[in-house]
Amino acid sequence: MGASVMIVDDAAFMRMMLKDILTKNGYTVVGEAENGAVSVDKYMDLKPNLTIMDITMPEMDGLQAVKEIRKRDSQARIIMCSAMGQQAMVIEAIQSGAKDFVVKPFQAERVIEAVTKALK
Repeated sequence: MGASVMIVDDAAFMRMMLKDILTKNGYTVVGEAENGAVSVDKYMDLKPNLTIMDITMPEMDGLQAVKEIRKRDSQARIIMCSAMGQQAMVIEAIQSGAKDFVVKPFQAERVIEAVTKALK
């Protein structure tokens, strides 16, 4: 069994695309969340090896969720994903403890490269 991953994105289509890329490469998707608020609780329940988190979401955005998760688990490994043109948010995400970021639309090899790097 590959490393366990939780996917957080408000777009079901994006979660499905990521899940497809990850499972084809031997990772186990243990959970999904549609916003940051849900992701914090799910993270604490599931304790995944890695979380892939969208930045822009309703209720609680990815930046806040990263800070919340890292507050509760300083070892949390999180990769952010965002659309082009969100450079400032990406920088803030990295400063908040995200390991890497992937730009949408996803390219499978870039996702796997980021996941491999984050899990080292």
